[in-house]
Amino acid sequence: MHTLQESIRPSADLRNHYSEISKLCRENKEAVIITVNGRGDTVTIGYEEYKRMKSRMELLELLAEAEEDVASGRVAPLGDTFDDLRNLLKGSK
Repeated sequence: MHTLQESIRPSADLRNHYSEISKLCRENKEAVIITVNGRGDTVTIGYEEYKRMKSRMELLELLAEAEEDVASGRVAPLGDTFDDLRNLLKGSK
């Protein structure tokens, strides 16, 4: 499992030290928590890390839906599913 390192910086640092914060996010794959008046306000991460996190969340959502389908009995034999797909593909030609 991938653990994202975190650091905490005041909002003024985002304005005054953007390049440094950007480098932390991109090169060190670190999340930077931006605070306003001492309280967490925003989290900055690199774009590649964002894409990885988004992909993981989408996969987890799909797995949760699939688990719910199985629990609710909304399943079909694999052979039937492939037959349905074959028929759809034949119909689209």
